[in-house]
Amino acid sequence: MKTEIWYKKIGTFETYLKGERALSSLTIRNYINDLAPLHQFMSDNQILKFNELSKNNLREYLSWLLTKGYVRPSVARKLSVLRSFLKWAKTVGEIKSNPLPKYGSMKTESRLPKFLSYKETNKLLNAPKNSNVFGIRDKAILEILYSGGLRVSELTNLNISNIRLNSGEIKVIGKGRKERMVLMGSTSQIALKHYLDYSRPILNKSQDTNALFLNKYGGRLTQRSVQQKVRNYSISSSITGDIHPHTLRHSFATHLLEGGADLRVVQELLGHSNPSTTQIYTHITSDQARKVYLNAHPRAKSKN
Repeated sequence: MKTEIWYKKIGTFETYLKGERALSSLTIRNYINDLAPLHQFMSDNQILKFNELSKNNLREYLSWLLTKGYVRPSVARKLSVLRSFLKWAKTVGEIKSNPLPKYGSMKTESRLPKFLSYKETNKLLNAPKNSNVFGIRDKAILEILYSGGLRVSELTNLNISNIRLNSGEIKVIGKGRKERMVLMGSTSQIALKHYLDYSRPILNKSQDTNALFLNKYGGRLTQRSVQQKVRNYSISSSITGDIHPHTLRHSFATHLLEGGADLRVVQELLGHSNPSTTQIYTHITSDQARKVYLNAHPRAKSKN
């Protein structure tokens, strides 16, 4: 497929993802990146149109991805994105029939979400220096991510008008433009108030933006910038592993369940439409409960 034709079709799909699906810019970029190898595969195999893709082509494509060094979870994600793309392509008439509807998903090993211990969480949240404009801002960001369990896209999209500081509530627009209220603890309220009173007025150079978290130029802070800050603070705190904003969301859910919160309440706070999405955290807390039981119960301890 010619490059200019590819980008034209993908651009139309991107518009659909942004408009009708209301996906975040980061999610859309990931979708487009996951489709990119298909362009090379089609070009290598002289497949000029999406309508020429067959079931055999797609089986070959999955095998081709594995030979290129993509791991199975990555291939499974690309298959999922391709399924969405072909479903859209059939709807708009790009293809006559979808070669994927009955094609099974690739099996991958189930991986539990990475989360921080209470000690690690405290180290991370206390990493920003509370003595300068950016440290005060970053402290508020980390506190809000953990206290409210926000996605990074939800955090960067926050406006001043979304904040109800006195009642400790934040109105969040989540996936699919679904609205929900998340809560702030007293520590995050204090951190946010400090940012609003001291740092934001200094950063707000244009005086006409409604964005809550601002960069050094006075513009809205980006998702990538927040991701980098979380990573840098985790490194400076000597926390091992690849730590990102979603790690704080995982930690938020896990710590709530460990503290006895009801699963359905956690589901609402996370903004999950499907309870099964939240259910994965119960596996983590079950493992933790087992460790506590084995270490604490007199009949559970091994006898030497």
